[in-house]
Amino acid sequence: MTAPGVQEDVRDRPPVTERRLHPVTPLRRAWAPVAVLIGWALHDPDQAQRQLTRLTTTHLLIGLAVLIPAAALYGFLTWWFTHFAVTESELRIRTGLLFRRTAHIRLERIQAIDVTQPLLARVAGVAKLRLDVIGTDKKDELAFLGAGEARALRAELLARAAGFAPETAHEVGEAPSREMLRVPPGVLAVSLLLTGATWGWLLVAAVVVPLLWTATHSLWTVLATAVPLLGAAGASSVGRFVAEYDWTLGESPDGLRIDHGLLDRAHETVPPGRVQTVRLVEPLLWRWRDWVRVELDVAGSSNSLLLPVAPRELAESVVARVLPGVSVPPREAFSRPPRRARWCVPLWWRGYGLAVTDAVFAARHGLLRRSLSLVPHAKVQSVRLVQGPWRRARGVADVHVDTGANKSVTAHLRDATEAAALLHSQAERSRTGRRDARPDRWMA
Repeated sequence: MTAPGVQEDVRDRPPVTERRLHPVTPLRRAWAPVAVLIGWALHDPDQAQRQLTRLTTTHLLIGLAVLIPAAALYGFLTWWFTHFAVTESELRIRTGLLFRRTAHIRLERIQAIDVTQPLLARVAGVAKLRLDVIGTDKKDELAFLGAGEARALRAELLARAAGFAPETAHEVGEAPSREMLRVPPGVLAVSLLLTGATWGWLLVAAVVVPLLWTATHSLWTVLATAVPLLGAAGASSVGRFVAEYDWTLGESPDGLRIDHGLLDRAHETVPPGRVQTVRLVEPLLWRWRDWVRVELDVAGSSNSLLLPVAPRELAESVVARVLPGVSVPPREAFSRPPRRARWCVPLWWRGYGLAVTDAVFAARHGLLRRSLSLVPHAKVQSVRLVQGPWRRARGVADVHVDTGANKSVTAHLRDATEAAALLHSQAERSRTGRRDARPDRWMA
């Protein structure tokens, strides 16, 4: 039997108001039946072609008369049966026409909330809300909401996740943001032209396509090979330019704000305290400009890029904001593996380096494309020493540090005695670092 006091609390609890998505949403979901037909046609193009040749104009008109209303009805019903509500402790999303699904997202487990606007959504004045939640690999999303409603809901959810009372959370509004830097389109374009991946795919296409034509004299074989190769080259240059256009980084109380995109605009947030690893990537052709790319591993979030390109000095100042108390060790602070490591990895052993400071574990690798990984001691979850038979014979070993983002950073080919000492010292640094670390909170 429930105590009287508990019954009174339940009765006094404010009612939960369920809301629907924007009325334009059915137009997006109506494409699902059409997509099924397109998928079937691509899966078996020969059968699809035979079926299409048998259709008369009358059959085609009848099919369209059935398909279009069916697609519209499907889009309407999926929109009608989708609701969401914000309660005192969770975001509740109910979906499903035949099979019902209810997602209960605890507010304190929300790590990031991104607002994205594909091109057509920008025209329609709507936006998509995507949520990063601890313990889930796939983002839950609300698509679509009015652009203003999406930003207001995002601000309310972040305020509640930060600990504001439900009755005042909607009044907090979106935290103000201060712009830190903006990547000029010209700099982004030059950086992509100096990236080896684009020219590598073009070189492969220039070699493979003539060889295939000489060997087969089949246009379809050449096209089937050339189109993916050219598509990969375009994705690594034009595709990245469109996605990373007008990259703007700002700072706010709820984390670092990232806005970018030429056609599809994205408004992302890097949550404070959840960054596990920062990588400074330096392609070969960027070195004469002293440019770097800054990448991230964030626990509970799929955000992985902080800066597409920036001068090294500016990038290091941004790293200091992402990882408070951490500075990038100078180049002279890194120690190389012993010379006997060349028997394990000839030539490339020179690209490995390690520096351990009071705040960070820093490992470097790569000769042509250099990459420097920084892991704060407080973010290290475990430390492992790995030594195969050949490396044991050479007296070297690898030391791996594992982070909360299910990723590892490795110090390659260290002297075996040094690696054993590093294993124990790093475990102690991680223990004291976690003890002294600040809690991971929104708007801390």
